[in-house]
Amino acid sequence: MAQSRLSTAITDGLLILPEGRVALMRPDATYDVEPLPRDAVQIVHGFYPDVTAWQGAGFPTSQDLTKTAVAIVVVPRAKALARAMVAEACKHADLVIVDGQKTDGVDSLFKACRKELGNLPSITKAHGRIFWFATTDAFASWAAPEPAKGPHGYFTTAGVFSDGAIDAGSALLADALPPKLPARMADFGAGWGYLAAPVLARAGVTSLDLIEAEALSLKCARLNVTDPRVTFQWADATALDGPSYDGIVMNPPFHAGRASDPSLGRTFIQAAARKLVPHGKLWMVANRHLPYEDALAESFRNVDTIGGNGAFKLIHASRPNRKV
Repeated sequence: MAQSRLSTAITDGLLILPEGRVALMRPDATYDVEPLPRDAVQIVHGFYPDVTAWQGAGFPTSQDLTKTAVAIVVVPRAKALARAMVAEACKHADLVIVDGQKTDGVDSLFKACRKELGNLPSITKAHGRIFWFATTDAFASWAAPEPAKGPHGYFTTAGVFSDGAIDAGSALLADALPPKLPARMADFGAGWGYLAAPVLARAGVTSLDLIEAEALSLKCARLNVTDPRVTFQWADATALDGPSYDGIVMNPPFHAGRASDPSLGRTFIQAAARKLVPHGKLWMVANRHLPYEDALAESFRNVDTIGGNGAFKLIHASRPNRKV
């Protein structure tokens, strides 16, 4: 198997790690930790599926970065979040390493860092780049502010889905919900909580669980939603334990990195069918081009298109198939 950028930098003697703890910031579950001293590694992450994967592999995890010898920033897709992670790494680490794919903007980040610090050691490999530098206060202005209300009136922050505007698909789904909803409701992949208000405004709702895998989004949801009928769960909606629901709403994710991955939405559909009671109902929105029809037909006995537009389709499904 080809060496990773991190492994190449270390084995070629270009990158020498100081003794002490190594904090990996937001690595996906396949990130190469082989060149690192295993007992020194800590995972700093807020995405639940990756957190549980690293925990299952025996690594300690935390949502917050603390004092460390080395911080490795694994560049996320969101530019503002990537910059905030660099600022956080500089605040707590002696050595900052930045590693990422070109498609996630690592070259732009490298250019911005070089503008402040001058020439930096760097390796390009496998459609990405790794570079490193001693800690500095040059990027203090990149730090992420606390969640703040945007022009739409909701609290959001860097790195959450649809942080600058209400998602058009979610807005379409909110308008299509019937006047009355089942008593025990859940929102799978609730994000920062936009759908909560329209769900709670419908007659019949006695409880609503907001289930979200990204801790940054759930932090915002807690600020946006204060109704006592609501509970917040930092969890993977596709792997839930606990009670079933009478109704579920969802706008499932369909990207893995920058690549469209319809299997994510299909997994959400299957999970909804498993977590609904026999008379349960699902309302969902999806991009019109995504091929979810087979998964819906396999997971539910009744499936109806209840609206949409050129970009989105709205689905109502009922009578879940318990065999999925």
